[in-house]
Amino acid sequence: MATIDLSPLSIRQSPARRGAQLIAGLALYGASMAMLTRARLGLDPWDVLNDGLTKLTGLTFGTISAVVAVFVLLLWIPLRQRPGIGTVANIAVIAVAVDAVRAVLPDQHVLVWQILMLVGGVVLNAVATAVYVGTRLGPGPRDGLMTGLHARTGWSVRLVRTGIEVLVLAAGWLLGGSVGVGTVLYALSIGPLTQALLPLVTWRTGAHEQEQH
Repeated sequence: MATIDLSPLSIRQSPARRGAQLIAGLALYGASMAMLTRARLGLDPWDVLNDGLTKLTGLTFGTISAVVAVFVLLLWIPLRQRPGIGTVANIAVIAVAVDAVRAVLPDQHVLVWQILMLVGGVVLNAVATAVYVGTRLGPGPRDGLMTGLHARTGWSVRLVRTGIEVLVLAAGWLLGGSVGVGTVLYALSIGPLTQALLPLVTWRTGAHEQEQH
């Protein structure tokens, strides 16, 4: 499989379309986080960490998500990753979206609905990740680790993403975050799903320039 170019592109290239794709992807990502928390079958690795920190601090899920994102930016330094518009938008939009959706989406207690919400949340999370990373406006703090390691090592997105999720899961579990069958499903499926979807939504300079002529 050919390597996917995820290096940042100038915002001057199709700013309206890429900006809309970015915001849509981030909003969907926040919605997927909310779905997973309300499914009550176990959270994705990053949200296991967020859950543990939320229990310790009493802050909202969105607030904790933003705080963690800022700290994750520090891990970009050795990877020589540069933040972009997408990086800043990631922190703000996801934090607002997850709290907004959680405010209107109740916890699920019937197993059928829990399973449907879990599966839907995992799939939506992968779609959202591919959509906003594919704008090449600068990855979010968490996905900057993924794209940075992918670029520096040549390892597949699937391998890098899965490795990061496993490490974050361990840290979150130690902090008392919620772990369950949903956590396992997410950790095993998010890498392959994201890698499969990225070629469909990633902006390629030549291809999109041709579309505009």
